[in-house]
Amino acid sequence: MLRTLNNSFQMKVLLFLSIFGLAFAMRQQSIAVKGTLKCGDKPATNVRVKLWEEDGGPDPDDELDAGYTDGSGMFQLSGGTAELTPIDPVFKVYHDCDDGIKPGSRKVKFYLPKSYITEGAKPRKTFDIGVLNLETIFPGEEREMIVSRKRRDDYGFLFDDNYDD
Repeated sequence: MLRTLNNSFQMKVLLFLSIFGLAFAMRQQSIAVKGTLKCGDKPATNVRVKLWEEDGGPDPDDELDAGYTDGSGMFQLSGGTAELTPIDPVFKVYHDCDDGIKPGSRKVKFYLPKSYITEGAKPRKTFDIGVLNLETIFPGEEREMIVSRKRRDDYGFLFDDNYDD
């Protein structure tokens, strides 16, 4: 009986040390991206932009930050997450530039350089994606049927719809 208790105790200690070691191995990593979006020769205003960390396998993707372009078409996003391996940052744009009356929005993904990933919760470097003209048809472009939008209420105040991915 003493041997069984000893084995049970050893298993619990081993399990505790394994979980503690795994938690300690998780690294907080962060990234930031900024730029300007245009639709032709005009600023692409109120365009939905998101910063994601995409994962392969069973780990779900993590939304790091989301927002909209301002009146000049400019945006800046930043965020971070804890992962065992280096994060895979992706910048996504949901827009209707040069899209006619098709349902949904055009969705463009840009894989950000890993050299802009920094250790810690606050990014120390920002990737400047530059000026992008959304009239361009980008390789791998998709369509997103439901995208939150900035809308004005009856009093003229902006608010976000909360039904996006």
